[in-house]
Amino acid sequence: MTARPIAALRGWSLWQRHLAALGALAAAILLLFARDAADMAGIWWHSSTFTHCLLMVPMIGWLVQQRWPQLRTLAPVWWWPGAVWLAGGGFVWLVGEAAGVGLFRQLGLVLMLQGAVGAALGENLVRALLFPLGYALLLVPFGEELVPLLQTLTARISVVLLHLSGLDAAIEGVFITTRAGFFEVAEACSGVNFLIAMLAYSVFAANLCFKSWTRRIVFVAAALATTVAANALRAYGTMVAAEIWGIEAAGGIDHVFYGWIFFGIVILIVMLVARRWFDRPANDVAVDITGLNAPPRFVGPAPAVLALAFALPLAFSGWAALIGGRAAPLPATMAPPPPPGWHDAASEGAAWHPRFDGADRRLVRHFVDAAGRRVTVAIGGYERQAEGREVVGFGQGAIDPDSKWAWSAALPAVDGGKTERLLYPGPVLRDAATWYVVDGRATGSSRAAKLAELKARLLGGDPRALSLILTAEERAGGRDAIADFLSASGGVQAMADRALKLR
Repeated sequence: MTARPIAALRGWSLWQRHLAALGALAAAILLLFARDAADMAGIWWHSSTFTHCLLMVPMIGWLVQQRWPQLRTLAPVWWWPGAVWLAGGGFVWLVGEAAGVGLFRQLGLVLMLQGAVGAALGENLVRALLFPLGYALLLVPFGEELVPLLQTLTARISVVLLHLSGLDAAIEGVFITTRAGFFEVAEACSGVNFLIAMLAYSVFAANLCFKSWTRRIVFVAAALATTVAANALRAYGTMVAAEIWGIEAAGGIDHVFYGWIFFGIVILIVMLVARRWFDRPANDVAVDITGLNAPPRFVGPAPAVLALAFALPLAFSGWAALIGGRAAPLPATMAPPPPPGWHDAASEGAAWHPRFDGADRRLVRHFVDAAGRRVTVAIGGYERQAEGREVVGFGQGAIDPDSKWAWSAALPAVDGGKTERLLYPGPVLRDAATWYVVDGRATGSSRAAKLAELKARLLGGDPRALSLILTAEERAGGRDAIADFLSASGGVQAMADRALKLR
C-alpha cells in the first residue's frame, strides 16, 4: 500500500535535483551573457516589430505546463549530447561576437539555454519538449533585413491595384505619386512587424490546431502570404482614401486602422478560412510520449556532465574577451588624392552626410570634373570593430535614419559596391555606392564584410576597417559619374589601399 507513494516521492526528488541543476545552469549562462540577454529584452520592449516576443515568453511557459502531465511520467537523466548542443550554441555566439552580429550572439544565447535543458533533463524529455524548445528560436529578433524587399513589393502591388482601379500613379522605387499627393512606402509601412508577428502566431496556431505536418506548413505559408497581400491592400486603400478625403485624413485613418484593427481582422480571416481543415481534437494530449519510455542513450554521471556544461559557456566568453580587444592605428591622413581629370571642390546641393557611429576617423571630400559632374567621397575609419562601432550595421552608411534622406531604389552595382538611389524632399535624387574594407580587402557585400571581420578577429588578421562611400546627385552625374571617378582612381581596391597606406 505504501510502495506507490514512496516511488512517487523518490521520483519527485529526482526531478527536484535535475530542475535545480537546470535552474543553476540557466542562471549561470544568463549571468555570463547578460549583455546579450539585456539587448534582446530591450529590443522586445522598445521595437514595435518585436513586442510580440513579450507575450511569447509566457506562451512558452504555458506550452511546457500543458505538457507537464506527460512530462512527469518520464525520468530526467544527465545527457552528454546536451553539452554538445550547448557547445554549438557557444560557437554561434562566438561567431556573432567576433563578427559583431547581434543576431548570432542572441541566437547563440538561446541555443545555449536549449542545450542546458538537454544536459539537465535528457533525450526523452527534449523530444517531449521539442516544440516549446523550437518555438523559443522565434524569440531571437530577426527579419528586419526584409524591410527593403517588403517596401518594394508593397509599392509595386499598390501601383498595380491603383492602375486596375483606373487611378493614375507613377512609381520611383518606394515613392508613389498620384493626383492626391506624394506617398512613401516607408520602413514602418513595409509590414515587416506584421509579417514577423504573424510568423510567431501562425506557428503557434499550427501546432495547436493541426496534426498533419502538410497542413501545418500550408497554414503558415498561407498566413504569411495573406499578410503581405493585406499590407499592400492597406497601402492601396490609404491612397484611394487620399483621393476621396485628402492626404492628411487618409494618413490618420491609416495609422489608427492599421495599428489597432487591421492585424486582428487579418488573423480572424486566416483562422476562419483555415478552420474547416483543423484536424487536431480539442481534447487531444499536448504531446504523444509513446516510445519515450525507452532507456535513454548517452547518459553520463552528474558531476561530469554538469562540470562540462558549466565550463563551456565560461570558455567561450573567456576566449571572446581575449580576442576582442585587438586594435591597430589608422594612417594620420586617409584623404584620397584627386584622380586624373578631377579636382577638389566645395560642397553644393542638398546637404548629405554619412553616418559612421563610433568611427575613429571621418572624412568627406568633394570632387568635380571638366564637365561639371560632382562626386563626394566619404570614409569612416575604425581601428577595431566592436558593438556600436561597426562598418556594417543598422542605420550606418549612406542613409542616416535621423536625416531627411530616404532609400528610394536599388541600382546596378558599381565595381561590386552596393549601389542605391536616395531621395531628399524636393525631390532631390542622389546615387550612392558603398564598400566595406575589412582585413585590407574591399567588398560591396555586407555578408562578405562580416565574414572577413570574423576571420580577422579569430585568426589574427588586420583589425582595422573602413566604410567607403562614393555619391553623386543625379543631376550632377549620378551613378555614371561615380563609375567614371572610380575608374580614374584605379578601382575601389586601389582607393582602399591608398587610404590605409598599403601601397
